Amino acid sequence: MQMTPWPIGISTGCFYHRSIFEVLEPIRDSGFVELEICSYPHHLDYHHEELVQKAGDHLQKLGLRAFSFHAPFAPQIDITSLDSAVRAASVKELKVACRAASLMQARHVVLHPGPESAGRPPPDEFDLRMANAAQSLNQVACYCQEIGIHLLLENMLPHLLFGRVSDMLYLLGEIQHCTVGTCLDTGHAHLSGDLPTVIHKLSGHLQMLHINDNRADWDAHLVPGQGTIDWTALIRDLQTHHFQGGLILELSGRSGEPVSEALDRAHQGREFLVHAMKEWRDQI
Repeated sequence: MQMTPWPIGISTGCFYHRSIFEVLEPIRDSGFVELEICSYPHHLDYHHEELVQKAGDHLQKLGLRAFSFHAPFAPQIDITSLDSAVRAASVKELKVACRAASLMQARHVVLHPGPESAGRPPPDEFDLRMANAAQSLNQVACYCQEIGIHLLLENMLPHLLFGRVSDMLYLLGEIQHCTVGTCLDTGHAHLSGDLPTVIHKLSGHLQMLHINDNRADWDAHLVPGQGTIDWTALIRDLQTHHFQGGLILELSGRSGEPVSEALDRAHQGREFLVHAMKEWRDQI
């Protein structure tokens, strides 16, 4: 395995339709060590602490590490809601996921800071929702600090409520706990047009990247190199800003696809990144 300046791992999200116990050994055999754990219930029911603990124990037995745990996102999880009961239930659900991340000894928990709803409401409502999100995120961040994991906010798709990087940065500034950072989704940033400048904007807070490609048309979660992202420029920016986190391949999941084929795509992505890093080193 060629050495890279940053660990390259894989999200188990491409296996969301399979039990986590079905894919861990093949992942290990493919050479990956760092994982992001998908919270899709069919993959791993994060409400079931005994099952989560069993999965964490199996990870350690195989020599795998939970680099991160992706918190759930769904229409009913809305920490910006104007309904206090909905907000409270959403915070409670996110804390359950954070507890699961802790049980699996994950280093980070990745969270979408806004709901999965499109559009931007009138300014007064937007400001209220932003304040609600900040209050909710402070509760989650406090809990994460108590249980010893790092909370990372992920940039969202541009058509969603908090789809601007500036929205995420504002919320980051409203969180009172200094252990909170960011996760950059390369595909989301490419769709929003932010990718050429986003590393600079996030540099002081950036802990990890979700690595995926697209053709600037939709969130395809392609293997890097199969879309139109300028990966050489991205690697240059990471080096320039002294990035020290991890790269997690977050590729599309195809229902019915054999595990081996998904891992072949992940292997292609890893090799592409290794080659792109080598090309960058050769240029300097």
